[in-house]
Amino acid sequence: MPLERIEVNAVEHSEEHIEAGAFSLPEAMTGRASPAKAAVGDEPVFAYIASLPQPQRGVAEAIDALAAKTLPGLGRSVKWGMAYYGVGDGWCFSCGGFAGHVKLMFINGVTLQPVPPVTPVGMGKATRGVELESVDDIDEDQIATWMKQVTAVPGVGGKKR
Repeated sequence: MPLERIEVNAVEHSEEHIEAGAFSLPEAMTGRASPAKAAVGDEPVFAYIASLPQPQRGVAEAIDALAAKTLPGLGRSVKWGMAYYGVGDGWCFSCGGFAGHVKLMFINGVTLQPVPPVTPVGMGKATRGVELESVDDIDEDQIATWMKQVTAVPGVGGKKR
């Protein structure tokens, strides 16, 4: 299924907006990362990011901005209580706030060079990523390289190429 851009969800449905600090962040992915409702489009992701406490909000904003700068045609969605990103068919990486850090996870991350160091709990055997405690932990060059690599292969929910 191709990525769809639906920009009215969060605007027309105020119950999909989660207020900052209105929920506690989980330690690990053991279900939904937050109460944010699943929705496709930029606005639901922006609302999710705005709901995060600092410093997670600043980290997620920086990752979102890097993705937008790095990947033309970027698609956004909220799934399983966190932000998902893709280009073309399927979702390729996610960014979610957790207690003390933000997880940036690449679906099929085992295929990336170099392979990201973190193997997350509950996110699939091939998923790899990094845990970022502050914006100072963001290696823009490496993360942009991983973003380009992972969007060059089919993502989750997309057509096989």
